[in-house]
Amino acid sequence: MKKKKVIIAMSGGVDSSVSAWLLKKKYDVEGLFMKNWEGNDKKNFCSYKKDIEDVKNVCNIINIPFHKINFSIEYWEKVFKKFLHELKKGNTPNPDILCNKEIKFNTFLEFSTKKLKADFIATGHYAKLTCINGDFFLKKGTDKEKDQSYFLYTLKKKQLKKILFPIGNMKKEKVRLIARKLKMPTANKKDSTGICFIGPKNFQKFLKKYIPTKIGKIFTISGKFIGKHNGFHNYTLGQRRKIGNIKKNNEIDCSPIYIVKKNIKKNVLIVSRGFNNPYLMSKGMLIYKINFLVKININQNFFCSVKIRHQKKVFNCLTKLENKNLLRVIFEYPISSITPGQSAVFYIYNICLGGGIILKQIPLVKFY
Repeated sequence: MKKKKVIIAMSGGVDSSVSAWLLKKKYDVEGLFMKNWEGNDKKNFCSYKKDIEDVKNVCNIINIPFHKINFSIEYWEKVFKKFLHELKKGNTPNPDILCNKEIKFNTFLEFSTKKLKADFIATGHYAKLTCINGDFFLKKGTDKEKDQSYFLYTLKKKQLKKILFPIGNMKKEKVRLIARKLKMPTANKKDSTGICFIGPKNFQKFLKKYIPTKIGKIFTISGKFIGKHNGFHNYTLGQRRKIGNIKKNNEIDCSPIYIVKKNIKKNVLIVSRGFNNPYLMSKGMLIYKINFLVKININQNFFCSVKIRHQKKVFNCLTKLENKNLLRVIFEYPISSITPGQSAVFYIYNICLGGGIILKQIPLVKFY
C-alpha cells in the first residue's frame, strides 16, 4: 500500500527536525524550508544560512528530500504590512499568530498540496489534534511549558484534517534526547523567539525604517507632564521599562511607573506609579475578529478559561457573543495589562475553542 505524502515545514530547529524523523516511520516525507524575509540582515539575527544548512543536514541524516521556497513577498503583503498597520493604530499585534494564519497554514499548505501533491502538511508545533466522529479538535500539547495551541487558534476546520503535529504528545526534553541520539546538528540549538529578523533588543531601531518617529508627551494620571516618548507605537500597556525620557525628581515613592493608557489622537502616554496598579486592572474585554473551532450558541453565555498571552496561566471567564463579530468577556476576578491587538484564546480543559483579537479592555477603574 502506497504511503501518504507529508511535506513538513523545517525551520532549522530541533522540533521540526525530530518531527520529520517521527513522520518517516509512517509516511512518505519531504522537508521544506521557507524563507520569509528578504530585508537586510547585516547582524545575521536570523542566521538564515546556518538554518538552511542545518535543514539540509537533517534531511540527509533521515534520508528525505529537501525543498526550499521563498515566501518573502507573501509574508510582506499578508503579515508584515498588517503588523505595521496595527502598530500605527496603537495596538500590540502578534506577528507569530498572523504568520501561522497567512503563511504556514495557508500559503504553505496550498503550495504543498497543489504543487508538491502532499496529502498532509506538518509542523513542529507543541499542539495536538483529535478526531471525534469525523470532527477535528485542536488541543493543548502534552508539554504544558511549551504548548503552542495559543498561536494556532486561527486555523479553520477544513485545514485541521490536513495537518499533523508529530511532537504534540511529547515533552521537549524527549525531543532533544531523540535529536542527540540521531546526532542531529539541531539537537542543542536554542529555541527561536520573537521576530528573528528584528534581532534582540532592536525593536525600536528596526521600526524606524517603516514608521516615522513622532515624539509625544508623557503625563501622569493627575495630568502632570513628566517627560517625552519616542512614538506611541513603541510602547504597550503595562510596560514599565524604557518609557521614554522621564524627568527625574525628588519623590520619596520609588515604586515602578507603568503605562496605563495611550491617547493616540493626542500622541500622549499616560503613566501611573505603584505595584498592583489599579489603573492597569480590567474586569473584562471586548474581542473581535473571532475564529471559533467549535460550535458556539450565539444566544447563550458560556463559561470557559482564557489565555491573554502566550503563557501557561489561564483565567476563568464568562463570555457572551454580542453578535457574530463581537465577543464580551467578563473575568472571574480583575486581570492586569489587557492589551489591545493581542490575542485572547479560549479553552475548556485542554480543548481550544478558538479566539480573537482584543479590541479594548473593560477597565476596573475609569479615568480620562
